[in-house]
Amino acid sequence: MNLIKTIDFLQRVERFIEEESLPEPAAEQLAGAGNPYQVLMMTILSLRTKDEVTLPAALRLFEQAPTLERLARMETGAVENSIFPVGFYRTKAKTIKRIAEILLEKHGGKIPDTLPELLSLPGVGLKTANLVLTVGHEKDGFCVDIHVHRILNRWGTIETRDPDATYRLLEPVLPSKWKRRANALLVSFGQHVCRPVSPYCSKCPLSADCDRVKVDKHR
Repeated sequence: MNLIKTIDFLQRVERFIEEESLPEPAAEQLAGAGNPYQVLMMTILSLRTKDEVTLPAALRLFEQAPTLERLARMETGAVENSIFPVGFYRTKAKTIKRIAEILLEKHGGKIPDTLPELLSLPGVGLKTANLVLTVGHEKDGFCVDIHVHRILNRWGTIETRDPDATYRLLEPVLPSKWKRRANALLVSFGQHVCRPVSPYCSKCPLSADCDRVKVDKHR
């Protein structure tokens, strides 16, 4: 692991995103900071679903269920209709309705602000829990999704097998600022420049220094 190079690259990506005015990821666009309910539900909806599908679905859901109480009272079929066509919408409808019920029964209707409590909820993994912490509660956390994992490994600064392994390697050593910022930066960067297939290396501010691990074709 090359921590110094990782931080340098994150700094350069941050400057690039500001200069190019690249859009923020879906959670920041819709919910923004300080709304853990919307961040939690929308992150679950976004799993294996593109932002252009997630955003309208989340808007429909929050129009019908602006609070946990309203979501818990909805029929599962109504939840399904509001979030269709997100991937696995039937399973997700049951999951978010059950989460709402649990939060009302066991947490006084509040979204937990600790990692263990969030991870105890059905369908909530490290990515979702940390996004709720960092965006919803504006607390420290390190959200590693597939973009963050892929790009950090592509740079050649780390070598890990999956997002959870990336989290375990970097969480103890990455400075707090970058743990909180990494997801928003690298999701935006990964969607618009460092794409999964045929990335736009010609536009990348890191092209001269990036190892391009497992990049067979680029533009």
